Amino acid sequence: MASTRNTKLRAVKQEALREQLQAQGHLQHVVDIIDKIKDEKIVIDQEMVTRYKIVLDTKLKLISKFCPDLKAVEMSGELQLKPHEDWLDLLDAE
Repeated sequence: MASTRNTKLRAVKQEALREQLQAQGHLQHVVDIIDKIKDEKIVIDQEMVTRYKIVLDTKLKLISKFCPDLKAVEMSGELQLKPHEDWLDLLDAE
């Protein structure tokens, strides 16, 4: 019971942190910086490139801490496998 309660509390806290990150606009700021860097019309000196790199790295680490990569997300639920004969029967029915 305690682990289920802890899991629910952790999920609630993580969702609150995601909302906070979204409200602070970290992801949008990352997109804005990337747009500036890839725009060939804007000339950026080396010092600004270094500053942008530091900001991007920091913000991406912060974002990834609370919004993990899809490959790192655990799947929950049951997996029910049917024998291949059942699938063949379904195909024959069509």
